[in-house]
Amino acid sequence: MKRRSLDTILAQAGHFVDGVTGAVTPPIHPSTTFARGDDYELIGDYIYSRYQNPTYDQVEHLVAELDGGAEASLFSSGMAAITAVFETVNIGQHIVAPTIMYHGAQDWLRRISEKNNIGLTLFDATDPNALRQAIKPGKTAIVWIETPVNPTWDIIDIADTAEAAHDAGAILGVDCTVSTPITTRALQLGADLVFHSATKYLNGHSDVTAGILVTRETDERWQEIKFIRKHVGGVLGAFEAWLLLRGMRTLSIRFERASSNALKIAQHFEGHSKIKTVLYPGLESHPGHVIARRQMTNGFGGMLSLCVKGGATEAKAVATKLKLFVSATSLGGVESLVEHRASVEGPLSQVQPNLLRLSVGIEDVDDLIADLEQAFEII
Repeated sequence: MKRRSLDTILAQAGHFVDGVTGAVTPPIHPSTTFARGDDYELIGDYIYSRYQNPTYDQVEHLVAELDGGAEASLFSSGMAAITAVFETVNIGQHIVAPTIMYHGAQDWLRRISEKNNIGLTLFDATDPNALRQAIKPGKTAIVWIETPVNPTWDIIDIADTAEAAHDAGAILGVDCTVSTPITTRALQLGADLVFHSATKYLNGHSDVTAGILVTRETDERWQEIKFIRKHVGGVLGAFEAWLLLRGMRTLSIRFERASSNALKIAQHFEGHSKIKTVLYPGLESHPGHVIARRQMTNGFGGMLSLCVKGGATEAKAVATKLKLFVSATSLGGVESLVEHRASVEGPLSQVQPNLLRLSVGIEDVDDLIADLEQAFEII
C-alpha cells in the first residue's frame, strides 16, 4: 500500500481506533497522575501529566508525522514553545532573526539579549544578502525565521538559510505557523526545528491556545527543550489537547479553502484605486513568488495584507467599517479577521502604518470581497 497522504492522515487523526472499545474518536485522559502496581512499578508509561499524558501523545505523533520529524512536543502556548527553544542558548552565544516577525517572539529575543548577554542580530528579509551577513560563524547558535514573514508576507528561502546556518555551526528554526505542514515541510528543506502556534491554523477554531515544536533529530538540544517543558510546566490541559486534535482533522480542507479565498481577494484588489499595495506571495507580482512556489507546494495560505492609500487613520477607518471581517488579533480560524498591525505591536513596530493584516477564513469569498469593497467606498 502506498504511503497515506496528509489529507488521510489528518482526517483519521493518525488512523486512530481504540483497541478496547472500538471508538473512532480519540479519548481524553484528564488524569494528572498515574498509578503504580503491586510491585510499585508504573502500570503504564506515564507518571504525571506535567511530564507527559496520553492525550498529548496523540497530538504529538500526528504533528511529527505531518512535518516528517523525529518527535514533536506540545506546549501550553506558542510563546511557551518559543521561549523553551531560546532558553537553550548559552551566555555569549548569538541569535539571528528577521527585523519584521511575530512581535511577541521578538520582544522575548530583545529581553534575553539585554539580560543574558546573548547577541541578537535582526536582518532585513527583503535583502537577499542580509541573512548571511548577520550570521557569526562559531558564535551564532540559532537562526530563527518565519516564512512567509508576518505581516508583510516576505518569503525566506528555507533551504538556502539552512545551508548558511549549518555552515556557521548553527541550527535553523522555522516558524511555519502560517504555512503549515499542508504546504511547507521545512524539515525536508533542511530546518532542524519547526514551530507552530497551534492556536492558529492547526486548531482552526479560535478556541485553543497551544504551541508545538517538531525536531528533525532527537539530539541534546531537543532533550534540553523537553527538560525545560517538564520543569517549567508549560504543558497543555488534556481537554485543550483533545480540542486541538479535533481541529486538526479538518486542517487540510480548511487550509485549502482559506488559501483559495485569499488568492481571489489578493487578485481582486491588486491595482485597486484605494490600495497602494497587496502583499500576498501567491501573486505573480510578489517579489518572493518564485521561491514561495518552490517551497509552498499546496497553496499560499490564508494570510495577506492590504496597504491602504494614506496612513494609519485611513487604514483603521477601513477596519472599523467592515461588517464580516472581525477586528481582532490572531489568525488561522474559520472566521475572517482584520487587524491594524502597527497599533497592536506598539511603539517598536517596524510595520508600515497603512497596513491591514487579513486572516481570510472559509466564508464565501464573494461576500468577503463585497465587505471589503463597501468599507473602501465609505472612506
